Amino acid sequence: MSLNEVWEAASASPFQPIVPKDSQFFVGFNLLLVAVIFTGLFGLNRSFVSLASVGLPAAVLFGFGSVFMICAVGVYV
Repeated sequence: MSLNEVWEAASASPFQPIVPKDSQFFVGFNLLLVAVIFTGLFGLNRSFVSLASVGLPAAVLFGFGSVFMICAVGVYV
């Protein structure tokens, strides 16, 4: 199958994102809010167990929340 055939076949099924464009701000803001809360909880009790249960999820939430906020407010078409 050539690249042109793949391109034509993909045009029949357009990409549908999981989070629609009009709700990305809401999702990103909530992810950042939960990340700030988790970061505060991690700051109260800095242990190895707390790192695995609160610190790493806070970092992941901050990363995804930042990307959603950039997509929501930083990209103009």
